[in-house]
Amino acid sequence: MRRVILESPFAGDVERNIAYARHCLRDCLERGAAPIASHLLFTQPGVLNDDEPAERALGIAAGLAWLPVAHAMVVYVDYGESPGMAAAIELAERAGIPVERRSLWAKGAADA
Repeated sequence: MRRVILESPFAGDVERNIAYARHCLRDCLERGAAPIASHLLFTQPGVLNDDEPAERALGIAAGLAWLPVAHAMVVYVDYGESPGMAAAIELAERAGIPVERRSLWAKGAADA
C-alpha cells in the first residue's frame, strides 16, 4: 500500500473539520492507500491538547516524522489550506515528497 500523510484543516470549526478529515481518510483507503492523519490521532481526548502550544508543536513534529517513509502527502482542499497545512506542504516539497491536492466535493460528495 502507498503510505500517505493526510492533510486537512483542523482548527476553526473543529467538529466540521474532524468529520471532514474522517471522510478524507475513507477516500484515501478506498484509493488503496495507507493514510496517517496525525491531526486526528494526536488530538483525541487524553493524547495532546491542540490549544497548548507545546503540545501542538509536539503533535506536528510527530506527524511530520512520517515524511521520510511517505510516498506522498495528500492535501484535501475543500475547506482551503490552513497555515499549518501550508507549512507541512512546504516541508514535503523540500523533502522531495510529492504533494497531491484533492477535493471530496469534486467527486460529487455532499457537504462532508
